[in-house]
Amino acid sequence: VTSIADRLNVEFALIHKERKRANEVDRMVLVGDVKDRVAILVDDMADTCGTICHAADKLVSAGATKVYAILTHGIFSGPAISRINNAAFEAVVVTNTIPQEEKMKHCPKIQFIDISMILAEAIRRTHNGESVSYLFSHVPL
Repeated sequence: VTSIADRLNVEFALIHKERKRANEVDRMVLVGDVKDRVAILVDDMADTCGTICHAADKLVSAGATKVYAILTHGIFSGPAISRINNAAFEAVVVTNTIPQEEKMKHCPKIQFIDISMILAEAIRRTHNGESVSYLFSHVPL
């Protein structure tokens, strides 16, 4: 998150979560100021979406004007779609590592980014013995 914030030249806050056990958040603590700001939650994966929806509520309670989520993998199982529909999100953006067309029919907040070109380039680079880390600063479109 810090590297994304640095590249965008914006400040960042973080939500520290503590778990009792897997898939169960015990408590969340917001570190930083989001009052009168647009908040973007960045996470690797969302399954039932309890955590990100709770985080969105925490951001709104702390004064965020809008909340977006950007996720690598949107699994969206069980109550996820209902939770997202009822949450404070403007949009939940995921990659297309998992097909989202069916979920998008039931949740207009879900949007996806096609990452097929970057995956293809990573595979090509691996096959040819070229640097994959190059892609972190030079994303093919």
